[in-house]
Amino acid sequence: MLNAENNALHVPVLPRTCLDLLAPALEGEAVLIDCTLGMGGHSEAFLTEFAGIHVVGIDRDPAAISLASDRLARFGDRFTAVHTTYDDVDLVAAEFGRQGKADAILMDLGVSSLQLDEEERGFSYSADAPLDMRMNPSVGVTAADILATATKSEIARILRVYGEEKFASRIAEAIVRRREQAPLSRTRELADLVRDSIPAATRRTGGHPAKRTFQALRIAVNEELDVLEIAVPRAIESLRVGGRLAVESYQSLEDRIVKEAFALGTTSTTPAGLPIELDDHKAYLKPLTRGALKADKAELARNPRSASVRLRAVERVAQTPTHLFNPDHYRPEPKRGTK
Repeated sequence: MLNAENNALHVPVLPRTCLDLLAPALEGEAVLIDCTLGMGGHSEAFLTEFAGIHVVGIDRDPAAISLASDRLARFGDRFTAVHTTYDDVDLVAAEFGRQGKADAILMDLGVSSLQLDEEERGFSYSADAPLDMRMNPSVGVTAADILATATKSEIARILRVYGEEKFASRIAEAIVRRREQAPLSRTRELADLVRDSIPAATRRTGGHPAKRTFQALRIAVNEELDVLEIAVPRAIESLRVGGRLAVESYQSLEDRIVKEAFALGTTSTTPAGLPIELDDHKAYLKPLTRGALKADKAELARNPRSASVRLRAVERVAQTPTHLFNPDHYRPEPKRGTK
């Protein structure tokens, strides 16, 4: 069981790079929103590095809120935790930001160390546990629920789209056939079923054969990509001009959403052929990374979980042009229920 004494063992990914990318926006008094608080590693690094900042940490997992709050208690009222999903980033900025805006925002996507290491949460194929996978274990459907009720075609779609699983149809067929006798309820059962459904020749490379299936189900259970598609534009709109946003992704579907949102803001929409750039069509974001940054050898040695990270960052240099602004991306009403 994880606790406040051993959570320091769970180190954040690319902390120095994140600090350096966001530093120009955090001079003096400033507000940083850590959209994916987890066990508080990134928040701790920022609170230690920048003496004048207030960090607001968002997480849907009540266990993360509790553990991170214990870890960061020494910073007093410089840290605030908010129990919600990070597509509420705009509401959190409206309540805690300076004049309703954040100076910097960090998003470290995917499953956290806390969730992976708590075996009973059912995120890992390497230990036997209930098929749960909910980041907030008090609400929503479980992975077992999905596998027990979804149609074969829907299961195949989840595995193919969210897991990029080549054998999605074969695995889905095996799941439906298996549940005719008894529903799948344990991670070990699912991992064994996936392994048996995949041709033996393909099991020799690419890691555990159930890796993609577990990723796909986790994304489906927590609606991760739906939340992310809303959260990134809202994060951008929640920044003051001069503010910065950094996002760490761990698989191609996440990175594609981030890349497209950033591309929209870093590209002029002035119609081709005009002799001047129209003021209301200029780019409102400036890229801070050339493509996506990856972990170097030193980072990989320090933290093996950084192997798949893709880090992108932008600076907000202007307001969003009126023809691109979507009011759903910024709702200036404070978020209540903080903890």
